Amino acid sequence: MEYLLIRSLSVFFQLINILLVIRVVLSWARYNPNNKYIVLLFNVTEPILEPFRKLANRLNLHFEMVDLSPLIAMLGIQYIVQPLTYALVRLFF
Repeated sequence: MEYLLIRSLSVFFQLINILLVIRVVLSWARYNPNNKYIVLLFNVTEPILEPFRKLANRLNLHFEMVDLSPLIAMLGIQYIVQPLTYALVRLFF
């Protein structure tokens, strides 16, 4: 049971990282903002990026044209959220 839950969470975090990478790539290209898949991507990733965007602004990590919030989000998920989640799973199961 523990292995299945940890594996499912791992796949979930990988999916989030892939969606964030897709969003970064889309920011470099022209896209149709009315496309239903683009709207879905933005609706899924914006609640993840918003806290990290605020954190980057507080820490003065913003540059002219570069948004570092996706990078901060991926690093935060990889090194803070994911280990804490796994620790909680092991603690309760």
